[in-house]
Amino acid sequence: MALPRRAGAEGKRDAACGAQISGCLSSSRCCRPRGRSPWSRRKRGTIDPGRATGCDLQPVTGEPLVTLSYATGTVPRGCVSSSSLKTAQEVHILSVTAAKASAFTLNVSVVPRAGGCTRRAVLVLHCARCSATVTSPCPNLLIRTNANLNPVANASSLGPELPEDAGEQELLRWARGAYGGVTSYSELQDPRWVLLRLGEDSGSPEECVPQERFNATQHLETEVFFRGVKGCSSGTAESTRAAHIVRLQPERSSAITEVNLSLSCAEVAMSNQILILQSQANLTWSLSVNNCHIQFLVSGTYKIAAMSTELLKGEVLPDTEQGLIAKAFEKNYRVIASYSTIPVSTRVTLEIQEHEVAQEPPATPTPTSPPSDMLSHTLLLMLQPWKCTDDTMEIVIARSHLEPIKDVVNITLRDISCQAEKNATHFMLRTPLSHCGTSLESKGHAKNELILSLSKGSSLRSVPVPFQCKIPRELFLRLFPTAAFEAPQTELEVNKEAYLQASVRWEDYPADLQLKECWLAAPGAEPLLLVLANKAQGSGVAALDGSPSSRVRKVWRFRFTYAVPEGGRAPFSASLTCKAGLQNNTIFEKVLEVTVKDVWRPPNNRGLGLAAVLGITFGAFLIGALLTAGLWYIYSHTRPISKMQPVSTTAPASESSSTNHSIGSTQSTPCSTSSMA
Repeated sequence: MALPRRAGAEGKRDAACGAQISGCLSSSRCCRPRGRSPWSRRKRGTIDPGRATGCDLQPVTGEPLVTLSYATGTVPRGCVSSSSLKTAQEVHILSVTAAKASAFTLNVSVVPRAGGCTRRAVLVLHCARCSATVTSPCPNLLIRTNANLNPVANASSLGPELPEDAGEQELLRWARGAYGGVTSYSELQDPRWVLLRLGEDSGSPEECVPQERFNATQHLETEVFFRGVKGCSSGTAESTRAAHIVRLQPERSSAITEVNLSLSCAEVAMSNQILILQSQANLTWSLSVNNCHIQFLVSGTYKIAAMSTELLKGEVLPDTEQGLIAKAFEKNYRVIASYSTIPVSTRVTLEIQEHEVAQEPPATPTPTSPPSDMLSHTLLLMLQPWKCTDDTMEIVIARSHLEPIKDVVNITLRDISCQAEKNATHFMLRTPLSHCGTSLESKGHAKNELILSLSKGSSLRSVPVPFQCKIPRELFLRLFPTAAFEAPQTELEVNKEAYLQASVRWEDYPADLQLKECWLAAPGAEPLLLVLANKAQGSGVAALDGSPSSRVRKVWRFRFTYAVPEGGRAPFSASLTCKAGLQNNTIFEKVLEVTVKDVWRPPNNRGLGLAAVLGITFGAFLIGALLTAGLWYIYSHTRPISKMQPVSTTAPASESSSTNHSIGSTQSTPCSTSSMA
């Protein structure tokens, strides 16, 4: 059936303009006066599926308008076993396949469980078309792969060759033959990244027998691309407004209560698109929006992270394919640019490309551009250029991102003495959380405001933009060159004192919160234990008194000297790892990668080989011979001609007197043109 042209385009809005049912980030479009929609009398959540007539969802061919990925711990096929407990190492197999025929990149992180890298581990990565990057703090990690492996620190790639074009059983059989057992096997399809947790479980089956849709959450987490995007459009539609629909499959046994959706869009000034997020009513959506002017229809409750932590009540949406399409049509979005159904996940990433369509003639006068104040608020809340640690706030804004505002002369915080440094490309500002008027009243957040100074003729006008920055509750590691604990760095100098600070922001932290252990690991060397249970370990390590701890922030400080064992060589890099937690529980873990500087290490201590020495000697001889020959050639062709004429020095005695008289009276000598008297 044909829909009225303007039917439902307005949707329901509250006094805050889209704070509940329709989340809208473009205030100029969201707050236009509207007439009452003819569909507003319909009971919420009841949509006539007949309105979806004319839209038959089909798989999107070619490049889709969206890139969708989600985090999961369930793999298509997988297994675990305890067979590796009887061997010298644990063995983890990742078998990766991709829908695309072209090469793709894959990031794999391998992390130890509680206790650190105590046991040798082998990662078998089967991915023929991968350009893989593997990172791990464990120096004893062995990697076997047929992928194009990027250089990786703290890992070795020596070992038996991986069989080519191996299937599931071939890989398992090869691993058992090469290493004696298999700890885990996971098959992955179209992964974006993989997080592998080392460790073995004596309660696992004795043999690794792959199963369908295996729950590998205990040792693996991955984010996979969704390749089943569908789309359609109404054949009779005059509107060019597009809808994107993401539906989460209901799972009764799922313990997930919050879904973090990261949304980014193509760089367009204005977009006539809507995002419909359908899930069970007990789920909360946390939306992180980057560079998007888009409306929302959301099930359950939701919040827009950059704007507020307040939960907004969503709308009861249909839970069927045709019902959701009809809902989009009711809102006058006649093009279903993407329709995706994915499992419930804690993290979802959605990237929307520009939907290029002809613009529909407006039925109402086009609103004027929003004033600079509103534009400044909207733009900065989308960019979210602020970042907080446990004791600092950092703000970096590219000048190119501020072009829509025009004439930004300066940026400060609430305390105008805290001015941003600026260069040709960026505004940059870094300050402690205790300075510049920052308020820490909200638990886990730092509040301040950016003040933009805009040039207006010969005067300046200030535009304040309040914001709050989330303070992560995690362990932070910083390395300092002096006891002043200023200007942290990532360079560790051999045989010179270094100062390590570990800190965590935790309001009213428990009394038994302690720094459980810290160690320094370098390739090819045993880890150096620095701290154990808040106490310094080793002769070159000392705990420092007077750390700036407070009720909301715990700080530990230590001094240590890194010395290279006698006969050894200083590595080029190392990693500092610390764990903190309660007495019987590790809560935080942090790794700080550092470069090692040895002032006694010559720039190049390899020397010259025999071939190089012989080559240089022969070259010097040849050059000398050529120079000698050249000089002789020049000399022989430029000396006086007289030198080449022989001169007789003897004459017969009978003729000597007459000859001499003749020469003396009538001839000139070769060396003179004057006659002799």
